[in-house]
Amino acid sequence: MEKILSGPLGLVLALGGMMAPFAISAAQADTVVKIGFSSPLSGAQAHYGKDNENAARMAVDDLNARPPTIAGQKVRFELVSEDDQADPRVGTQVAQRLVDAGVKAVVGPFNSGVAIPTSRIYGEAGIPQLSVATNPAYTQSGYRTAFRLVGSDSQIGGALGRYAITQLKAQRIAVIDDRTAYGQGIADEFLKSLQGQGRQPVKREYTNDKATDFTAILTTLKALNPDVVFYGGADAQAAPMARQMKRLGLNARLMGGDMLNTPTFIQLAASDAAGHLSATAGGVLAARPAGKAFEARYKARFRQEVVLLGPQFYDGVMLVADAMKRANSVEPSRFLPLLASTRYKGVTADFAFDERGNLKHAPVTISAVEGNTWKVKSVAQ
Repeated sequence: MEKILSGPLGLVLALGGMMAPFAISAAQADTVVKIGFSSPLSGAQAHYGKDNENAARMAVDDLNARPPTIAGQKVRFELVSEDDQADPRVGTQVAQRLVDAGVKAVVGPFNSGVAIPTSRIYGEAGIPQLSVATNPAYTQSGYRTAFRLVGSDSQIGGALGRYAITQLKAQRIAVIDDRTAYGQGIADEFLKSLQGQGRQPVKREYTNDKATDFTAILTTLKALNPDVVFYGGADAQAAPMARQMKRLGLNARLMGGDMLNTPTFIQLAASDAAGHLSATAGGVLAARPAGKAFEARYKARFRQEVVLLGPQFYDGVMLVADAMKRANSVEPSRFLPLLASTRYKGVTADFAFDERGNLKHAPVTISAVEGNTWKVKSVAQ
């Protein structure tokens, strides 16, 4: 007959026997890796942010469908999503929350005005930040944690300036920007491109990213008879600007950066969107080996087309996971050097970064609205 122990020793042995399965289960549990996400999920730019979030979640789900083994344990990824409202003040609060939550990397923010101040927070915490911010200042602060997933305003603005002069044969060009880090940054680079070609704008005007009535500005510009109006800002302002240009009889082509290149611009501007141009950082997604398949999967899952830069957010998550696997570690201090030296064929680009974290090979695609859709006109390297 088995001897039954009583007293404290018996209790310890009994608890030990009961806890053994749980100890084994804990030892076999997945390592949970948190990836931070920051974009505007509310307000006028929410359509960009939701596109980014959708794509980032696709990446996390794809990884978890075939979880990698890192440092001997299966890894399960978790997206920690935050709404930065496209506001630098809110964005810095979001960044601190993500750091406090223990994220191992961050994809975002979407806006340059948010990415620039948050790069310090992530840099001081040693957490990699992969953003689509295009303002050159994002990677000029010296933080080795900042990586740009697209080309910069220098590339985009430069390509637009060259296209305006060489392809559109524009003689009189006006410039408007919304004074945000993105809008002002891309307008500045567009102007540099014009000046490098020996051309000065007929006028530069300013607005803000909440305005919808541009009648006064456009009336002033109409008197100068421009053939191109460049706008540094988002689609929610560019669309009413296009409609007001038509109403005022200002027969110029509206031209802008990647934030114009959305279905929303066409929906809001309706027939007045025709002929206007935009440039996006990157090549034609459908021309990439994995791009067309990504577009099809995205549309099937979310019942909508890709809005803009969501695919780059997908690639951002995948770049982090790839660096972790190669480093055999989920700790930023271990995988950060592997991220900096990456050579990765993504959905949107062949990723390799320079010493500042800029994408080395970043084509720019220029498109125009034709037949209620954006049609590619040129891809510049």
